[in-house]
Amino acid sequence: MQLSHTLNANKNTVSCIGCGHSLGPTTSNWKISANLDEQYLKELGSPYTTGEHVMLRKFSCPACGALLDSELALPEDPFLEDIIYV
Repeated sequence: MQLSHTLNANKNTVSCIGCGHSLGPTTSNWKISANLDEQYLKELGSPYTTGEHVMLRKFSCPACGALLDSELALPEDPFLEDIIYV
């Protein structure tokens, strides 16, 4: 089952749609298995100069490097819960 343009899921596993790399079971947050790149929005420059402590989190496939998802958060915030129920 295609979850998005970057993720697939079967009844047990979430995987990268590009290379098929497994990101873990559908019963846990797949973002924990992805590569994480964090950057403060203010580092991106204009027009992203507001929100002094807001971070851009980018999650990518550890095997092929494809960008899988992104989210905005404060540094102490947990990852947005992204558990798939198939």
